Amino acid sequence: MAYLLTSIPFFAGFAISFRFERRRLLNGVLLLAGLLFLAVGVIFASLDIPAVHDVVDGSVLAIAFFLVIAVLLPAFLVLNGLQMVRREGRRLGNLLSLLAGLAMFAFGPALLVLGKNAVPRAVEVVIISVSIVLGYLSLAFAAFVLCSVGYGLLRPTKGADFIVVHGSRLIRGAVPPLLASRLDRGRALYDAGVAQGAAPTLVTSGGQGADETQPEAEAMADYLVAHGIPREEIVLEDRSTTTRENLLYSRELMTERKPGYRCLLITNNFHAFRTAMLARRLKVNGQVVGSHTAWYYVPSATIREFIGILRDYRILNGVVIVLLAAAYPVSLAF
Repeated sequence: MAYLLTSIPFFAGFAISFRFERRRLLNGVLLLAGLLFLAVGVIFASLDIPAVHDVVDGSVLAIAFFLVIAVLLPAFLVLNGLQMVRREGRRLGNLLSLLAGLAMFAFGPALLVLGKNAVPRAVEVVIISVSIVLGYLSLAFAAFVLCSVGYGLLRPTKGADFIVVHGSRLIRGAVPPLLASRLDRGRALYDAGVAQGAAPTLVTSGGQGADETQPEAEAMADYLVAHGIPREEIVLEDRSTTTRENLLYSRELMTERKPGYRCLLITNNFHAFRTAMLARRLKVNGQVVGSHTAWYYVPSATIREFIGILRDYRILNGVVIVLLAAAYPVSLAF
């Protein structure tokens, strides 16, 4: 019962935080904490019921949890990683789910060795310290996934003045499927605005990469025109080369045209929440809307986004990781 009651303040905190600002990771942290306490409370309460206890005990649940974390999840990541490599190539960003799965397979036996065998103190310290850091990263990743999924379920706000479609790398001068999905999503939202009697302005945002023959914004505008959007309804932002620049230059453009604007920012669904966090920091008044992404692409892309958030908040995360890594060795000195 204590665990069930402890979950209530976290759920209440999540509801309040989410109500006032949907674009912060704190929402996921509060929701995750509430769900964890709720799950533990439900498990303990269930085990107190004789009919349940006769069928399932704590050891069965522990084994099931171990199988999911140490076998099923890494197996899924490895298989997904292999599919990702086959379809997208061997760039580092495409290997993340494969590497994560292999690391999980390797770390499970290391913990078993530590639990059943006498190992040198130095090895013990390393394994336990790494476990603590990985625990922190796992919880942070779970909070990020909760935020990403929850934010993606929000309906686009109505009455936007601008719809900003973020660019991505062109392939042989043409719009690839990943970028086409963003443009199609932006076009659908534009059509919805027209149907409601308030046509928003479409902004294509993307500069020219070193291996591109034209700015992404131009190719994106051509795609939209070819799919029925009037050219005069499209404004080009053709200077940006990063998500941060997409937001900064688009904000500048929108502020000049309509102070007090409201906008929708279009990117792929795996990138939506991190973009929303950055938009909040840069004071861009808008909601980020995710477009469809092929399912096999999502695991590696989500891991890449999480690494990006760790980098965005590298000082905070660096301090936390150092303190956690030092906690066990320091405790041995007392």
